[in-house]
Amino acid sequence: MNLLKTAGASLVLFLGYSALAQEEPSVAIDEYRDNVVIVLDASGSMKQRMRGSGVQKMEAAKAALKSVLQNLPPTTHIGLLVFSAKNLRNDWVYPLGPREEERLLEAIDQPIPESGTPLGEYIKMGADRLLEARAQQYGYGTYRLLIVTDGNANDPELVNRYTPEVLARGILVDVIGVDMKTDHTLASMAHSYRRANDPDSLERAIREVFAELSSDTGDFSMEEAFELIAPFPVECAEAALQALSTSGNWPIGETARRPSEYREPANAGNASQSQPDQSPPAPPSAVDKPSRSPNLLLLGIVFLLLFLVIAKKMSRR
Repeated sequence: MNLLKTAGASLVLFLGYSALAQEEPSVAIDEYRDNVVIVLDASGSMKQRMRGSGVQKMEAAKAALKSVLQNLPPTTHIGLLVFSAKNLRNDWVYPLGPREEERLLEAIDQPIPESGTPLGEYIKMGADRLLEARAQQYGYGTYRLLIVTDGNANDPELVNRYTPEVLARGILVDVIGVDMKTDHTLASMAHSYRRANDPDSLERAIREVFAELSSDTGDFSMEEAFELIAPFPVECAEAALQALSTSGNWPIGETARRPSEYREPANAGNASQSQPDQSPPAPPSAVDKPSRSPNLLLLGIVFLLLFLVIAKKMSRR
């Protein structure tokens, strides 16, 4: 096992010093976060009442979200993205960030249902914001898209195009079908699908999604990666994490870009004037410079990840 640790250390140093060769400025490593963007359907059909309860779908969704979200730990960052509501000037009623209970509850109460279901467009919008957060956090944490909807999309071609790409980038997609006669088309594509035919089952479904946040650790976690690189100089550690996190964070539906070409998704953080401090921060400057040796970095990343998975499995025998 000592030999494995030595080899792992060498790989981390290789990756770190390769990244340092780009002469990027040092950036502080942030805390662990669970990041969840909720895409809430506020189309006209959400005015309908749920079977057997007499409660409007939208009101049931608001009550369930308020009940669950006010009990989350501070390390869970929430974003609430709403489509089709007739009274909103901004689709991001709560831009992705720390949970401030009073503001969050007010944001949940805002949407008034109207119009259609442009779900594909909003899947991209929510996923793009999560990818931006992942770049800022050096991949440290979890990244999840929760879709709460009562109908299939008006833009199915975009749903079919974007959803597989979102999943392929490592973002988990959970879908809750609100009082639907048949399962949503996303049921066979998403990480999880839950039916919610009454207010109680809707709240339970949302609660189950957030309960999974603490159990989403695989064979090798980012916490273990931090432990592995902890003994090394901070500049080396930061550079290694930077190299690991800049791959795959370009916007959904677009071809791969250099880090210098990243842009903020439309409407992400353009909150109303009463909430200026809710706007998501710009990505750190270390992400803005293109790599001068992408092949070397990618090779190092591949070997590092393979080694860590193998070492973790061997240590458990």
